[in-house]
Amino acid sequence: MEVKTSLLDNMIGVGDMVLLEPLNEDSFIENLRKRFDHNEIYTYIGSVVISMNPYRSLPIFTPEKVEEYRNRNFYELSPHIYALADEAYRSLRDQDKDQCILITGESGAGKTEASKLVMSYVAAVCGKGQEVNKVKEQLLQSNPVLEAFGNAKTVRNDNSSRFGKYMDIEFDFKGDPLGGVISNYLLEKSRVCKQPRGERNFHIFYQLLSGASGDTLTKLKLDRDFSKYNYLSLDSATVNGLDDAASFRTVRNAMQIVGFMEDEVQLVLELVAAVLKLGNIEFKPESRVNGFDESRVKDKNDLKEMCELLGIEQSVLERAFSYRTVEAKMEKVSTTLNVAQAYYARDALAKNLYSRLFSWLVTRINESIKAQAKTRHKVMGVLDIYGFEIFEDNSFEQFIINYCNEKLQQIFIELTLREEQEEYVREGIEWTNIEYFNNAVICDLIENNQNGILAMLDEECLRPGTVTDDTFLDKLNTICAEHQHFESRLSKNSKFLTDHSLPHSCFRIQHYAGKVLYRVEGFVDKNNDLLYRDLSQAMYKATHSLMRQLFPEGNPAKVNLKRPPTAGFQFKASVGGLMRNLQTKNPNYIRCIKPNDKKAAHIFTDSLVCHQVRYLGLMENVRVRRAGYAFRQPYEPCLERYKMLCKQTWPHWRGPARDGVEVLLTDCSVPAEEFAYGRSKIFIRNPRTLFTLEERRRACLEDLATLIQKIYRGWKCRTHFLLLKKSQVVVAAWYRRYAQQKKYEKIKSATLVMQSFTRGWKARKILRQLKYEKRCKEAVTTIAAYWHGTQARRELRCLKEEARRKHAVAVIWAYWRGLQVRREYRKFFRANAGKKIYCFIIQRIMQKYFLGLKTTVPSMSPIDNTWSAQPYSFLEGAHTELRRIFHLWRCKKHRGQFTEEKKAVYEEKLEASEIFKDKKALYPSSVSQPFKGDYLEIHKNPKYQKLNSAVEEKVLLADVVNKINRANGKGSPRLFLLTKSNFVLADQKTGQVKASVPLPDLTSVSVSTQSDGFFALKLKEGSASAAKGDFLLSSEHLIEIITKLHRTGTTTADKDLINIDISDEFLVQFKQDKVCVKFIQGGPKNGTSASCKRKNNRLLEVSVPSSP
Repeated sequence: MEVKTSLLDNMIGVGDMVLLEPLNEDSFIENLRKRFDHNEIYTYIGSVVISMNPYRSLPIFTPEKVEEYRNRNFYELSPHIYALADEAYRSLRDQDKDQCILITGESGAGKTEASKLVMSYVAAVCGKGQEVNKVKEQLLQSNPVLEAFGNAKTVRNDNSSRFGKYMDIEFDFKGDPLGGVISNYLLEKSRVCKQPRGERNFHIFYQLLSGASGDTLTKLKLDRDFSKYNYLSLDSATVNGLDDAASFRTVRNAMQIVGFMEDEVQLVLELVAAVLKLGNIEFKPESRVNGFDESRVKDKNDLKEMCELLGIEQSVLERAFSYRTVEAKMEKVSTTLNVAQAYYARDALAKNLYSRLFSWLVTRINESIKAQAKTRHKVMGVLDIYGFEIFEDNSFEQFIINYCNEKLQQIFIELTLREEQEEYVREGIEWTNIEYFNNAVICDLIENNQNGILAMLDEECLRPGTVTDDTFLDKLNTICAEHQHFESRLSKNSKFLTDHSLPHSCFRIQHYAGKVLYRVEGFVDKNNDLLYRDLSQAMYKATHSLMRQLFPEGNPAKVNLKRPPTAGFQFKASVGGLMRNLQTKNPNYIRCIKPNDKKAAHIFTDSLVCHQVRYLGLMENVRVRRAGYAFRQPYEPCLERYKMLCKQTWPHWRGPARDGVEVLLTDCSVPAEEFAYGRSKIFIRNPRTLFTLEERRRACLEDLATLIQKIYRGWKCRTHFLLLKKSQVVVAAWYRRYAQQKKYEKIKSATLVMQSFTRGWKARKILRQLKYEKRCKEAVTTIAAYWHGTQARRELRCLKEEARRKHAVAVIWAYWRGLQVRREYRKFFRANAGKKIYCFIIQRIMQKYFLGLKTTVPSMSPIDNTWSAQPYSFLEGAHTELRRIFHLWRCKKHRGQFTEEKKAVYEEKLEASEIFKDKKALYPSSVSQPFKGDYLEIHKNPKYQKLNSAVEEKVLLADVVNKINRANGKGSPRLFLLTKSNFVLADQKTGQVKASVPLPDLTSVSVSTQSDGFFALKLKEGSASAAKGDFLLSSEHLIEIITKLHRTGTTTADKDLINIDISDEFLVQFKQDKVCVKFIQGGPKNGTSASCKRKNNRLLEVSVPSSP
């Protein structure tokens, strides 16, 4: 089966720019345009992918496309980013080569989307499993978090990355992801304080205000109105196509998936809110005696709310905005800040707070996604970083970004040439040196440790005396004047003195992508990136959990007088580390291009694309790739593709593939200087040779198609005829079979009809005989039944007549006897009738009453007070007595069910009622709670084994109480143990006995009338136990403790009765002093529990919350 290379089959333009003929800038741009117009947004330069941003969704990123490019050769299908991702992943998995994917381009070119596509493809093609899927989900969900905090809307891109990101994804030996590590470079923190017109601040500010719930905004002390915050630009606050509220929910969900705890998310949002509040702080001048102006905060409300969010004392931060302390060796000098310096300090704090928060987020994500296994990992790095930037006004940020791109271009050229050279050496092809522009001279101009621009900028920042941007430019003009890539109007080089396109306060560098004019204003300040030590120390004092991690230099115990490294030095070091990291990996390049500045689909601006092609060095890349041989292909697919051009190789070549290719090229009369034979590949120098072979192949394929059609039609006609012949034989056989089958079925049907008629006639004859016999039997039965019925009715009439006669006799006799009795009784009726009727009625009423009690008697519960109503007044005494007798009887029955332990509990409850009922507000809530006694299970708990051995008697009560400290009114937990002879207080943690007091030394117990748990144990004066004074304690089981103390003291023979004093104000003896304990009603703000506060040396005030 032929392997089709879509770069050559049905091409729209040229899929690989190496094959473009003729090669110039116009043809290069035209080829990109042609492919872009046909929705072909990807084009190759060898193994480099050019990606055009379509500014719309295309159906080329579906799961079906992923499967189509999975495990396929790089050139086997049409150009696609999936092909590069698959090639990198397979090289990592199968060849054990660490990979890196470098994505470059200017803002809006689609770098971030390209990195997402690469990561989603790798996640789709690698292994499956619960742990693997969790790792993949965390790696993918880290993108929304970093985009929210590091991306912003710019004039060129609605979701522009304002930081550089490099992610190392770690894989195991099977190619399954284990985790990752993210590195961030140069967050554009100046955007926090100021945004250009038409641009926004970082997304998270708008997402928080739009998507957070009302409760969350209230906790963060924020309002949804963007106009209330100075750091948020209003002209582009809302962006078409961006739903900030939905994005905020996505970010919260992504943070949860990555592994952020809910409290960590809240801490991060508090810092974001603090940055917004910081921008609203404004200053006003205040004159001092010495004539200098001092800054003061205008409205302290925003300052107060910010301090509450961060947990900082307002006075500390306010002073940090007004004064600056400079330390030198053993001396400290404090100077005042004017209004301009205060605003500078405020913005510097906001920028540092946000950038350090972003770095903390990256570190926290790395902790969640890092690989857990400590074995060696395979690594695939994905670099998404700023492209080369040339604006109308270029400053320090553009200088640093372009320096990074110079380094990337340098490593790109070096690695591309090295890859070419290694392939030529591997294939045994003679290597010829390729002339190309080496931008090492530009990198040296910027990063040289002695005379480089960054070194001179650091030197100028560290120099004592007056340092300005102009002194820095003067130094550049002195040292770099003769450099061929440096231009300045004020340099010693006379050819720029009259160059009016070069302002006096600017210098120009000729980068590989073109000349860039840099305005020197702000270079020194941005490189210093200075945050006053007073602000760092104020942040370190905050109680917010993250502040000490974000501002470690604010620790007073570790004051470092050494100047912190500059921004340029830090970035140079990180870029150097990045370059060393990239050089250890096999590179894969994606060059992103923006087709227009309108962010619209179907628009291709030639000038803009040409500008990007130049500064990305794409033409240089093609020339390097084509300097040797423009096309190379393994022998097997080459022979398979072009074998029809030679009779000796068509249709099958039996020998080695290389020999077949040699025969093929010889037969096609290809000049020997146009190709070279490698060990496994054929190398073709000129694209015209390849296109000539393609034309001949296309013509040959047409001839072969005609031949195939002829053979196929003949085969089809013969096959059709043979099929018709075979079908006729089959049809005839089936018809004959069908005719015989029908004839047999007809004969069989006639036989069955005759059989059925004969059987029917016989059956009907037998049925008639049976019916006649049945009618005869039924007639005899009917006659007999009628006769027996007649006889029975005659007998019944006789019996009825005899019964009527007997009944009549009995009735007549009864009437006669009644008449005789009435005549006899009438003599005595009038004398005794009333009394008897009365007695009879009373008897019947009482009988009815007692029978009614049987059904209306209440339950056997002693607390059931129901009783049936009194029916008649004459039964009042009996009714009351019966109720009393029944209640006594059921109480006796109930008591009979009690065990000794239960009786003791009820006796304690009864005693508690006698002591506290209607006297203590806490008593009603304790009635339903059983007295447990040993709440600590002291005999079972091994923790209290030592304490258990120290107490010899049986423990009646063991509970945790709070011992109130006289000094501050705060409680410390103690173990309270009660035995028959004494009570013990012990340390809760160690179990060590703190005090053991015999019960005879206890004179009284004082409690309040309210619902608190405070009680005072007053000891006998002069006793050994009273040396340290009385005890003021609090407990949740106050009723039970005092009841058991009172009960135990009562049962002791040699002990007076313990007095229970219930009052809202009583005295407690603390050593030599007596302190008054006063109980007051507190408001709802005091919480739900009582609190004790020291008012003075002689008064402790207990605030008891009022009952709802």
